[in-house]
Amino acid sequence: MEHDRSRESPSREGTSLPGEWPSSALGQSFSQILHRLTSQESRRGKGKSAAVQDLGALIEATERDQFFEGSGTSLHGMPEMLGQVAKALEKYAAPPKEQEGRGHGYSEVAEKAAAVGLVFLKLLGKFEAAKNSLVCPKWKTGLSDLAGPIYIFAVTHSLEQPWTSPRSHDVAGEVLALLLQVTECGSVAGFLHGENEDEKGRFILIMELLKPDLNKESWKNNPATKHVFSWTLQQVSRPWLNQHLERILPPSLLISDDYQTENKILGVHCLHHIVLNVPAADLLQYNRAQVLYHALFNHLYTPEYRLIQAVLSCLLDLFPVLEKGLHWKGGGARPTTHCDEVLQLILTHMEPEHRLLLRRTYARNLPAFVKRLGILTVRHLKRLERVIIGYLEVYDGPEEEARLKTLETLKLLMQYTWPRVSCRRVVLLKALLKLICDVARDPNLTPEPVKSALLEEATDCLILLDHCCQGQVKGLLVKILQSCEDSKVVNCIRKVRQVSEGTPYDGT
Repeated sequence: MEHDRSRESPSREGTSLPGEWPSSALGQSFSQILHRLTSQESRRGKGKSAAVQDLGALIEATERDQFFEGSGTSLHGMPEMLGQVAKALEKYAAPPKEQEGRGHGYSEVAEKAAAVGLVFLKLLGKFEAAKNSLVCPKWKTGLSDLAGPIYIFAVTHSLEQPWTSPRSHDVAGEVLALLLQVTECGSVAGFLHGENEDEKGRFILIMELLKPDLNKESWKNNPATKHVFSWTLQQVSRPWLNQHLERILPPSLLISDDYQTENKILGVHCLHHIVLNVPAADLLQYNRAQVLYHALFNHLYTPEYRLIQAVLSCLLDLFPVLEKGLHWKGGGARPTTHCDEVLQLILTHMEPEHRLLLRRTYARNLPAFVKRLGILTVRHLKRLERVIIGYLEVYDGPEEEARLKTLETLKLLMQYTWPRVSCRRVVLLKALLKLICDVARDPNLTPEPVKSALLEEATDCLILLDHCCQGQVKGLLVKILQSCEDSKVVNCIRKVRQVSEGTPYDGT
């Protein structure tokens, strides 16, 4: 039996030979339960479920000081045994592969998690009671073996996922709260990076426990692992994250490189957190920033609006890092940047795009690119003009997000490239007047606040266009003012004329 136990114990649990465990009656009881939890023979049926129940009863009946026998005096004491039991419980409650866990399988996972969570609550309760006891001064040493597996379990089942139920979600939340209380941490971030400078924190411990399930061959075996990694990563920020860059960057790139859109988005969010919380010098070292850029750039060819939004947000924060060492010395044209390259691709995709969600996503991010490039946006002026005119012509739904963002882009474009605007005044004037007329005559599709916002933005664009053209626009608007009967259009034109002439606009 002992030979089978050592042979069948999973590698992730790292269980030791049975002869090295405590020889006390309590140690033998835990050793037997550990064998039942890890045995291949009890994988089917209710064997493991009964072992969890027996474990809960054993913990409840055990005096708190018995949990700390042997710690620090032998290679493997009771705390080490409890650590292996905690790993086995965490694995027992873990969700199966996605294709194996549909429907009924996930409901079983939630039931297992609720039962395991109650066991962890009892065990942590013993440690909480030992904190104030002089008889048990070694509780911190014992807790070091438990903290990692219990944390992974708590995060796995406290997130909103298909394998959780309201019951398992609540129990996991209680386990995480009690774990923070026992470890005397005020937050998850403090638990991971340490509450003060002298405390080491447990981020490395958690990453080492997750590492076997975060390589190319195994990261999909447990669908919770990627979510635990992502959630844990985003709890740690500056200045603690950069020291773990070698541990967190490869898994983030691996997840983002998957064929499933949900995994791509999750990985990009991890990369974005790294970009925001790791100093530029560390990202530029070993060409890491370029690796990030190329991984993100390739995602722009995937026509999925949620992914595009995540990638563009990340790229906009990565550009300052990539361009940190670029300095124009004059004497020639400025070299093109990564921002130029991305904007060129975005405009290529924007022109023929007909799907509203993608149009909104592109339009939402366009102002940030114009701000980033500034006067260098003139390189893309012709294509931007075509995109802006095309997007202003198309109704975008009740909120009109695409057209509002397009007007914002146009204002920025005229501010940065005003010397080139005058030769485009007729084309831009026609597009803006057409938009104003369409919005003013819209019977009921668009809410009044959105109509007002569109008219106000379009009017501001006309005013700015008139300034760029040295007052030529207001002269072209005179005939329209004389012949137009729509009050909303007339008010917009009057405002343009009065503001251009320096007269305060009275709104009538």
